[in-house]
Amino acid sequence: MRRLLLPLPLLASLYGPTTFADQTTSWSYSGDTGPQAWGNLNETFSTCRTGKNQSPVNLDHFVDGYLERLDQRYKRRPAEITNDGHTIRVTPEPGSYIRLNGVRYNLKEFHFHAPSEHNIKDKTFPLEAQLVHQDSKGNTVIVAVMFEQRRGNRFLSELWKQIPEKVGESRKLKRKIDPRGLLPNSRHYYRYNGSLTTPPCTEGVRWLVMKWPLNISPKQLKTFQEVMHHPNNRPIQPLNARLVIR
Repeated sequence: MRRLLLPLPLLASLYGPTTFADQTTSWSYSGDTGPQAWGNLNETFSTCRTGKNQSPVNLDHFVDGYLERLDQRYKRRPAEITNDGHTIRVTPEPGSYIRLNGVRYNLKEFHFHAPSEHNIKDKTFPLEAQLVHQDSKGNTVIVAVMFEQRRGNRFLSELWKQIPEKVGESRKLKRKIDPRGLLPNSRHYYRYNGSLTTPPCTEGVRWLVMKWPLNISPKQLKTFQEVMHHPNNRPIQPLNARLVIR
Protein backbone atom coordinates (compact mmCIF):
# COMPACT_ATOMS: atom_id res chain seq x y z
CA MET A 1 0.00 0.00 0.00
CA ARG A 2 1.11 3.57 -0.64
CA ARG A 3 1.54 5.86 2.32
CA LEU A 4 -0.10 9.24 1.85
CA LEU A 5 -0.05 12.32 4.04
CA LEU A 6 -2.90 14.70 3.26
CA PRO A 7 -3.58 17.25 6.02
CA LEU A 8 -7.20 18.21 6.51
CA PRO A 9 -6.57 21.95 6.05
CA LEU A 10 -5.37 21.22 2.51
CA LEU A 11 -8.57 19.36 1.76
CA ALA A 12 -10.55 22.19 3.29
CA SER A 13 -8.88 24.67 0.97
CA LEU A 14 -10.00 22.63 -2.02
CA TYR A 15 -13.67 22.55 -1.04
CA GLY A 16 -15.69 25.38 0.45
CA PRO A 17 -18.21 25.40 3.31
CA THR A 18 -21.07 22.95 3.14
CA THR A 19 -24.55 24.04 2.11
CA PHE A 20 -27.45 22.15 3.66
CA ALA A 21 -30.75 21.15 2.13
CA ASP A 22 -33.42 23.43 0.73
CA GLN A 23 -36.33 22.29 2.86
CA THR A 24 -38.92 23.78 0.48
CA THR A 25 -38.43 21.06 -2.17
CA SER A 26 -39.97 17.65 -1.52
CA TRP A 27 -37.70 14.65 -1.95
CA SER A 28 -37.82 11.05 -0.80
CA TYR A 29 -36.07 7.70 -0.97
CA SER A 30 -38.30 6.11 -3.61
CA GLY A 31 -40.51 6.81 -6.63
CA ASP A 32 -40.54 10.01 -8.67
CA THR A 33 -38.77 11.99 -5.94
CA GLY A 34 -36.26 9.26 -5.04
CA PRO A 35 -32.44 9.39 -5.26
CA GLN A 36 -32.32 8.89 -9.03
CA ALA A 37 -34.42 12.07 -9.45
CA TRP A 38 -32.87 14.33 -6.80
CA GLY A 39 -30.63 16.16 -9.25
CA ASN A 40 -33.64 17.24 -11.33
CA LEU A 41 -36.02 18.29 -8.56
CA ASN A 42 -34.47 21.70 -7.98
CA GLU A 43 -31.57 23.55 -9.60
CA THR A 44 -29.90 23.75 -6.20
CA PHE A 45 -29.90 19.92 -6.14
CA SER A 46 -27.96 19.60 -9.41
CA THR A 47 -24.82 18.38 -7.63
CA CYS A 48 -26.72 15.19 -6.77
CA ARG A 49 -26.57 14.47 -10.51
CA THR A 50 -23.33 16.09 -11.66
CA GLY A 51 -21.04 15.76 -8.64
CA LYS A 52 -17.93 13.59 -8.87
CA ASN A 53 -17.25 13.35 -5.14
CA GLN A 54 -20.58 12.05 -3.91
CA SER A 55 -21.44 10.04 -0.80
CA PRO A 56 -21.99 7.36 0.36
CA VAL A 57 -19.33 5.02 -1.05
CA ASN A 58 -18.07 1.50 -0.60
CA LEU A 59 -14.90 1.81 1.47
CA ASP A 60 -12.25 -0.36 -0.14
CA HIS A 61 -8.89 -0.14 -1.96
CA PHE A 62 -7.33 1.71 0.94
CA VAL A 63 -4.23 3.89 0.99
CA ASP A 64 -2.10 3.93 4.13
CA GLY A 65 -1.66 7.41 5.56
CA TYR A 66 -1.38 9.40 8.75
CA LEU A 67 -4.71 9.84 10.51
CA GLU A 68 -4.56 11.74 13.74
CA ARG A 69 -6.33 10.45 16.82
CA LEU A 70 -10.04 11.30 16.94
CA ASP A 71 -10.03 13.99 19.62
CA GLN A 72 -13.64 14.16 20.73
CA ARG A 73 -14.79 16.54 23.46
CA TYR A 74 -18.40 15.45 23.83
CA LYS A 75 -20.40 16.52 26.86
CA ARG A 76 -23.69 15.47 28.41
CA ARG A 77 -26.29 17.94 27.21
CA PRO A 78 -30.08 18.35 26.93
CA ALA A 79 -31.31 17.47 23.45
CA GLU A 80 -34.34 17.34 21.17
CA ILE A 81 -35.34 14.33 19.07
CA THR A 82 -37.23 14.88 15.81
CA ASN A 83 -38.90 12.75 13.15
CA ASP A 84 -38.50 14.80 9.96
CA GLY A 85 -39.83 12.09 7.66
CA HIS A 86 -36.36 11.37 6.26
CA THR A 87 -34.64 10.27 9.47
CA ILE A 88 -34.69 10.45 13.24
CA ARG A 89 -32.57 13.46 14.18
CA VAL A 90 -31.17 14.37 17.60
CA THR A 91 -30.06 17.95 18.22
CA PRO A 92 -28.11 18.46 21.45
CA GLU A 93 -27.50 21.83 23.02
CA PRO A 94 -24.09 23.36 22.15
CA GLY A 95 -20.92 22.33 23.92
CA SER A 96 -19.79 19.09 22.27
CA TYR A 97 -17.11 19.12 19.57
CA ILE A 98 -14.16 17.36 17.97
CA ARG A 99 -10.73 18.74 17.06
CA LEU A 100 -8.90 17.94 13.83
CA ASN A 101 -5.54 19.53 13.09
CA GLY A 102 -6.23 22.06 15.82
CA VAL A 103 -9.58 23.14 14.36
CA ARG A 104 -12.74 22.89 16.44
CA TYR A 105 -15.78 21.31 14.77
CA ASN A 106 -18.94 21.71 16.84
CA LEU A 107 -21.43 18.85 16.99
CA LYS A 108 -24.62 20.12 15.36
CA GLU A 109 -26.75 16.96 15.34
CA PHE A 110 -26.75 13.25 14.70
CA HIS A 111 -29.18 11.04 12.80
CA PHE A 112 -29.66 7.49 11.55
CA HIS A 113 -30.00 5.50 8.31
CA ALA A 114 -31.31 1.94 7.90
CA PRO A 115 -29.78 0.11 6.20
CA SER A 116 -26.36 1.76 6.32
CA GLU A 117 -25.43 4.23 3.61
CA HIS A 118 -21.73 3.35 3.55
CA ASN A 119 -20.42 -0.13 2.90
CA ILE A 120 -17.12 -1.38 4.29
CA LYS A 121 -15.40 -3.87 2.00
CA ASP A 122 -18.76 -4.53 0.28
CA LYS A 123 -20.54 -5.17 3.58
CA THR A 124 -23.83 -3.41 4.33
CA PHE A 125 -24.83 -2.85 7.95
CA PRO A 126 -28.38 -2.71 9.35
CA LEU A 127 -27.97 0.81 10.78
CA GLU A 128 -25.61 3.77 10.47
CA ALA A 129 -25.36 6.81 12.73
CA GLN A 130 -23.95 10.06 11.35
CA LEU A 131 -22.66 12.77 13.70
CA VAL A 132 -22.52 16.11 11.88
CA HIS A 133 -19.93 18.73 12.89
CA GLN A 134 -19.08 22.19 11.56
CA ASP A 135 -16.31 24.67 12.20
CA SER A 136 -16.73 28.44 12.45
CA LYS A 137 -16.38 28.78 8.66
CA GLY A 138 -19.08 26.24 7.84
CA ASN A 139 -16.75 23.38 6.86
CA THR A 140 -18.30 20.02 7.68
CA VAL A 141 -16.93 16.81 9.17
CA ILE A 142 -19.26 13.82 9.59
CA VAL A 143 -18.36 10.89 11.81
CA ALA A 144 -20.16 7.72 10.68
CA VAL A 145 -20.69 4.69 12.94
CA MET A 146 -22.00 1.31 11.78
CA PHE A 147 -24.18 -1.05 13.82
CA GLU A 148 -24.31 -4.85 13.72
CA GLN A 149 -27.41 -6.77 14.76
CA ARG A 150 -26.50 -8.51 18.00
CA ARG A 151 -27.38 -7.52 21.55
CA GLY A 152 -29.18 -4.39 22.69
CA ASN A 153 -27.60 -0.94 22.71
CA ARG A 154 -28.04 1.08 25.89
CA PHE A 155 -27.65 4.46 24.21
CA LEU A 156 -30.29 3.66 21.58
CA SER A 157 -32.56 2.23 24.24
CA GLU A 158 -32.79 5.64 25.91
CA LEU A 159 -33.42 7.42 22.61
CA TRP A 160 -35.99 4.98 21.31
CA LYS A 161 -38.10 5.37 24.48
CA GLN A 162 -39.04 8.82 23.20
CA ILE A 163 -38.79 8.29 19.44
CA PRO A 164 -41.45 10.43 17.69
CA GLU A 165 -43.74 8.28 15.57
CA LYS A 166 -45.35 11.11 13.58
CA VAL A 167 -43.56 13.06 10.84
CA GLY A 168 -42.81 16.59 12.02
CA GLU A 169 -43.00 15.68 15.69
CA SER A 170 -40.22 16.76 18.08
CA ARG A 171 -39.68 16.02 21.76
CA LYS A 172 -37.30 17.22 24.42
CA LEU A 173 -35.43 14.24 25.78
CA LYS A 174 -36.14 13.62 29.46
CA ARG A 175 -32.49 13.00 30.23
CA LYS A 176 -29.31 14.70 29.07
CA ILE A 177 -27.40 12.66 26.51
CA ASP A 178 -23.68 12.00 26.08
CA PRO A 179 -22.79 11.50 22.39
CA ARG A 180 -19.81 9.37 23.43
CA GLY A 181 -22.37 6.58 23.64
CA LEU A 182 -22.36 6.56 19.82
CA LEU A 183 -18.62 5.92 19.50
CA PRO A 184 -16.95 2.48 19.64
CA ASN A 185 -14.15 1.92 22.15
CA SER A 186 -11.65 1.77 19.30
CA ARG A 187 -11.43 5.20 17.69
CA HIS A 188 -9.71 4.03 14.48
CA TYR A 189 -11.38 5.29 11.32
CA TYR A 190 -11.24 5.59 7.53
CA ARG A 191 -11.18 9.03 5.93
CA TYR A 192 -12.29 10.25 2.54
CA ASN A 193 -13.70 13.38 0.94
CA GLY A 194 -17.34 13.28 -0.12
CA SER A 195 -20.69 15.02 0.12
CA LEU A 196 -23.93 15.23 2.01
CA THR A 197 -25.98 12.09 1.38
CA THR A 198 -29.21 14.08 1.09
CA PRO A 199 -30.14 16.99 -1.22
CA PRO A 200 -28.49 19.27 -2.17
CA CYS A 201 -25.64 16.68 -2.01
CA THR A 202 -23.10 19.47 -1.39
CA GLU A 203 -19.50 18.32 -1.76
CA GLY A 204 -16.53 19.21 0.43
CA VAL A 205 -17.64 17.05 3.37
CA ARG A 206 -14.89 15.20 5.19
CA TRP A 207 -16.03 11.76 6.28
CA LEU A 208 -14.53 9.85 9.19
CA VAL A 209 -16.00 6.35 9.11
CA MET A 210 -15.31 4.36 12.26
CA LYS A 211 -13.74 0.96 11.55
CA TRP A 212 -15.51 -0.94 14.32
CA PRO A 213 -19.30 -1.22 14.67
CA LEU A 214 -21.58 -0.92 17.67
CA ASN A 215 -24.38 -3.34 18.53
CA ILE A 216 -28.13 -3.07 17.97
CA SER A 217 -30.76 -5.64 18.88
CA PRO A 218 -33.33 -6.93 16.36
CA LYS A 219 -36.05 -5.24 18.43
CA GLN A 220 -34.30 -1.88 18.40
CA LEU A 221 -33.75 -2.09 14.66
CA LYS A 222 -37.40 -2.97 14.09
CA THR A 223 -38.50 0.03 16.17
CA PHE A 224 -36.57 2.40 13.91
CA GLN A 225 -37.76 0.71 10.72
CA GLU A 226 -41.41 0.83 11.79
CA VAL A 227 -41.19 4.55 12.60
CA MET A 228 -39.52 5.34 9.25
CA HIS A 229 -41.83 3.04 7.22
CA HIS A 230 -39.18 2.84 4.48
CA PRO A 231 -35.43 2.41 3.96
CA ASN A 232 -33.71 5.80 4.24
CA ASN A 233 -30.33 5.20 2.64
CA ARG A 234 -28.96 6.76 -0.52
CA PRO A 235 -27.44 4.17 -2.91
CA ILE A 236 -23.67 3.76 -3.12
CA GLN A 237 -21.99 6.37 -5.36
CA PRO A 238 -18.91 5.94 -7.60
CA LEU A 239 -15.61 6.53 -5.83
CA ASN A 240 -14.05 7.94 -9.02
CA ALA A 241 -10.53 9.28 -8.42
CA ARG A 242 -10.84 9.64 -4.66
CA LEU A 243 -8.67 7.91 -2.09
CA VAL A 244 -9.86 6.18 1.08
CA ILE A 245 -7.18 6.66 3.74
CA ARG A 246 -6.74 4.29 6.64
